[in-house]
Amino acid sequence: MSSEPVVIDGVLHLTIATAAAGTSLDFDLIDAGTAALGSLDAEIGAVLVTGAGANFCAGGNVRHFADAEDRGAFLHDLATRLHDFVRALADAPVPVVAAVHGWAAGAGMSLVCAADIAIGGPSTKLRPAYPGIGLTPDGGMSWTLPRIVGVSRAREILLTDAVIGAEQAQQLGLLSRLVADDEVRTEALRVATGFTTGPRAAYTAMKKLLAQSPSATLDQQLDAERDSIAAAANTSTGREGVDAFVAKRKPDYRKVD
Repeated sequence: MSSEPVVIDGVLHLTIATAAAGTSLDFDLIDAGTAALGSLDAEIGAVLVTGAGANFCAGGNVRHFADAEDRGAFLHDLATRLHDFVRALADAPVPVVAAVHGWAAGAGMSLVCAADIAIGGPSTKLRPAYPGIGLTPDGGMSWTLPRIVGVSRAREILLTDAVIGAEQAQQLGLLSRLVADDEVRTEALRVATGFTTGPRAAYTAMKKLLAQSPSATLDQQLDAERDSIAAAANTSTGREGVDAFVAKRKPDYRKVD
């Protein structure tokens, strides 16, 4: 498995951690991922985020934290780089799929929360991990987690440093679905690849609607949905989808602009 960002069959593969240093977050890969996300082209229809090793990501490398001469400055730099990556994921106009095998702890859990779809297995476990080392969340967890599980449950998870098993994670909405442990990467790739032949313009518009909905009133969201579906109807993607339905054929979104 390549660790550097690579595009295969329309899917941008981003590795965030490797077996080195116990599958802790690899910031060279994070920086490379941010750069790749900032230069997406029409070839890319989805993003797949994964870890190479026993875990999706075990969080930051705490030994590096301890070795830093100025720990505050060191963590400030790492959080800035991580947050650039999270912003790039949020801004991606295509679906982001995470293959969550093994542990997703600390920043690893934050990146699970940042994905559009997260696939896990029976052995998948999530944990904030910040209280255990006397630190506070990064990677957007204090923003995404309450929006996924609710404010009260997010408080409990963060403050008690809860270990969340696979079934509970799925029930809470942290994981989208569960498959066999040895099928997590395969299923996540299958889902990501499926998006590459789908209505990309519609996916982009859907992500925009979902992103703005937490801060919008119902009236504002209804107006946004009205304007979005009207705009979609006049795009080549929308025309192909409707025309294919009427003709009783499968739409071919690959031929649209």
